[in-house]
Amino acid sequence: MTESLRGRFLIAAKRVRDDNFYKTVVLLLEHGEQGAMGLVINRPSSIKVAHALAGHFDLPETDDVVFGGGPVEPSALVILHDDSAFQDNSPSVLPGLFVGGSPDAFEQVIGEAAASDSLKHSFRVFSGYAGWGAGQLEGEIARGDWLIHSACREMVFHEDPYAIYDTILQRFYATNHILPHRVKDASAN
Repeated sequence: MTESLRGRFLIAAKRVRDDNFYKTVVLLLEHGEQGAMGLVINRPSSIKVAHALAGHFDLPETDDVVFGGGPVEPSALVILHDDSAFQDNSPSVLPGLFVGGSPDAFEQVIGEAAASDSLKHSFRVFSGYAGWGAGQLEGEIARGDWLIHSACREMVFHEDPYAIYDTILQRFYATNHILPHRVKDASAN
């Protein structure tokens, strides 16, 4: 695969039964010759963001929860946000969607979002990430483990994270519709 998949969604194929990726959607943050890295965007936890960061920042208590970003380095926290004022000197993953990992990014983005009454910026905090070594993801895609679909901020910050998988899977099928999904008798073609 010569084209980078950075900024695209990976949708776990229905045949994937690995607990780490069963019915997941991964936003690819990096993809190149060295491998790939992404965040599972549809696995909210019960841990509140303010509680997870309590030892580091004095943040207001909100309903925002930490999402399970993947099985690699589960104690590492990453923030996805849409506040261009705090883009943490890194390029956007999608237009208007930024990744942060520095303490300043967490404090400023979450603090600004909580303090702002009129202009609410969206953010999600993730623990861990999904990672693939050189050629590993390409092999999984060739095997049929992942479907590739264009990513959008709307789905990253979807109000119902449990609906993300089915919604994006349906969008994928609508975009890539060649044959009916369930053919009763393929010999009738």
